[in-house]
Amino acid sequence: MSCVYSDAQSHTRLCIFLKELRVSGRPEATQICELSEDSDKSSAESDSETEVEQVSGYHKLLATLKTSPESESEEEDDESESEEPEESEAEMDSEGSQETGEAEGGEEDKDDVPEEEEVTDTAEQVLSQEQADGTDTSCDPRHGVIEEFTDVKHESEFSLETNFMEEESGDCNADKRDSSSSQALPEDPFKQHMDKELEDKEIEKMSSLPKTSSQSQWPRVGQLIFSSTLEKHKTLKADKEVDVKQLHLHKPLESTWPKVNKQFLSSVDKPSDSPFTPLQRELFCIMNSYRDLLYPERNALTNGEEIRHAYCLHALNHVLKANAQVLSNNTKRRDRKPGTDTDDYRDQGLTRPKVLMIVPFRECALRIVHAFISLLEVNDKKKIDVSNKKRFKGEFGSDPEEKPPNLKRPEDYEAIFSGNIDDHFRIGVAILQKSMRLYAPFYSSDIIIASPLGIRTVIGAEGEKKRDFDFLSSIEILIIDQADIYLMQNWEHILHLMKHINLLPLDSHGVDFSRVRMLNLNNWSKYYRQTLLFSALQDPQINSVFNKHCFNYAGQVAVRNMPLTGSISHVVVQLPHVFRRLEAESVTSVIDSRFQFFIDKVLPEYRDAIMSHTLIYVPSYFDYVRLRNYFKKEDLNFTHICEYTKKAAVCRARRFFLKGEKQFLLFTERFHFYKRYTIKGIRNLIFYELPTYSHFYSEICNMLKATDSGVDATWTCTVLYSKYDAQKLAAVVGIDRTAQMLQSKKNVHLFVTGEND
Repeated sequence: MSCVYSDAQSHTRLCIFLKELRVSGRPEATQICELSEDSDKSSAESDSETEVEQVSGYHKLLATLKTSPESESEEEDDESESEEPEESEAEMDSEGSQETGEAEGGEEDKDDVPEEEEVTDTAEQVLSQEQADGTDTSCDPRHGVIEEFTDVKHESEFSLETNFMEEESGDCNADKRDSSSSQALPEDPFKQHMDKELEDKEIEKMSSLPKTSSQSQWPRVGQLIFSSTLEKHKTLKADKEVDVKQLHLHKPLESTWPKVNKQFLSSVDKPSDSPFTPLQRELFCIMNSYRDLLYPERNALTNGEEIRHAYCLHALNHVLKANAQVLSNNTKRRDRKPGTDTDDYRDQGLTRPKVLMIVPFRECALRIVHAFISLLEVNDKKKIDVSNKKRFKGEFGSDPEEKPPNLKRPEDYEAIFSGNIDDHFRIGVAILQKSMRLYAPFYSSDIIIASPLGIRTVIGAEGEKKRDFDFLSSIEILIIDQADIYLMQNWEHILHLMKHINLLPLDSHGVDFSRVRMLNLNNWSKYYRQTLLFSALQDPQINSVFNKHCFNYAGQVAVRNMPLTGSISHVVVQLPHVFRRLEAESVTSVIDSRFQFFIDKVLPEYRDAIMSHTLIYVPSYFDYVRLRNYFKKEDLNFTHICEYTKKAAVCRARRFFLKGEKQFLLFTERFHFYKRYTIKGIRNLIFYELPTYSHFYSEICNMLKATDSGVDATWTCTVLYSKYDAQKLAAVVGIDRTAQMLQSKKNVHLFVTGEND
């Protein structure tokens, strides 16, 4: 249970807090920490029963996507052994400088096991690699430049404490304007949320009692689940039409938003005068109410960019209002009479950063910053001053010539992996009236944009001397976009972030405690933080973060739409599908139950030589290692491909499988996510577990049509599932079939003819 303090206790606690901090004139400069050797490895994937696989970071894998020329086609890789030495030197270098040659014959199992030097990859090695590649090394402590945490040159220019509201900005009388119009318009959601003073009993209630929920159906987003612990919680209703003035947008957003968002309005079926698309209108209605939001239907091809612009508008609106309040109070404090009470000016947190945006790639950060600039520029004559813009474009932009011209990949792959796909970055953004500073130090930033790995290397691990997470203490809006991609990277980084956000700082960092809100001093920041979580799918791990790490007193809103038809309707080959149910007593035991069911019930049916060309699709790397070790122990004729397998070994494994020299092929989901190769020669499919992405099911099944030899009637597809796979199962076969399959304990046989049946 969280600690609760009365006013007297808060004052006593604050005095103790100040004494412990030993506040000096300037706080000591904080240096960036380095990751320990195993901090980049998810504990969920540690193999305690079999061989322990330690792997290097995903930056090597992503680098192959950006720099790989792949001059030869996939078909040529399958059929010609002579093309193996012709692999691109740039791609081989990006996968690790330790490669000096490829072992042949019986040593192919070593190709996806990192060598000793690769196992000990740390954040220091990652940063040194970035420096060699010409990328951002400003945060490297070895260069003596810790720009993320010190800002001597621009201290006064971007300091909130020493600046005042400009008269010409029109916001110096914001309070008067708000009070005069309060009778006609509802109260500003920003002030309503941040100025609410929670009572001790309400904090105790949120910490101990379960949430109550209600459902609602909205025209565009569909079914919503509203949940809250506090009573007297009004259910939000969707606005059919939105008046920009009623949204309390800060200047200049009222005038710039319709222009910036015009590109998405042209695709609307029924044009209207609204500056929002139907989806944006309903999502922004939830965002502007400062409730937590989980939207699991983000699609990189269709609605990804309009969602990005909507949350950029909300984040920027929040920052501008918060900064305007501080600058306005600076003016009041300057003009106040001596002896006036200063408690009326509590308008900030213990640290300056207010918004944290987690995105997977540098390209995403580039688009966010471009959206910010567009929203702040009223017209061509009134452009804002953006510091370090040239450097930002150089480090976060991409060269169009880097993309291989002959790669054929699905549209969703092209949309996700477009631009600069480096996944190790972080950047601070400071906004002050008509200026924006990129690469601002974290403690002088209003918005921090980072990848999970980038923020993880700063937070560090317990026991490390060089670590810092004080800048996360007063985050008021947390935006996690494209959360599904982090399942393919390292979900442990997200969990690590959630454990370190909104904690009391270990240092004062020069804060004026007379200006700090009582909610921050009481360590109640997490109850005011709004979390916006966008994903392309529903997943138990994403739901767990939303349910267990979000404590917003305003409540939560989750979109829960069940698919009527699954991805199995997109299978174009005539293929019998056998769904085999396994029993498990609990979620924790399902991993062992699945493995035992596979080796006892499923694998014996495929040991015969007549069942050759069998591909086993394995979503979890943990399960992949376990199966690979078992296959080695049983001396089965198999080959394997995972996300760490080297290029030449992948070509060799695909060729062995196509020619029938290897009966089984172990194939990981992450490899398919990052590469999307077409595997030829498949005659029998085994889904060891349902795919994380439902469309991967149809993609893998449709690979059978690439097989030139073989008879259609001999093709088989077997899927293992349990009652805990309800969400994944519904995404594949549809909600109606899922209900029937979960009620029945018998195996289900489906025959798909390529039509939506």
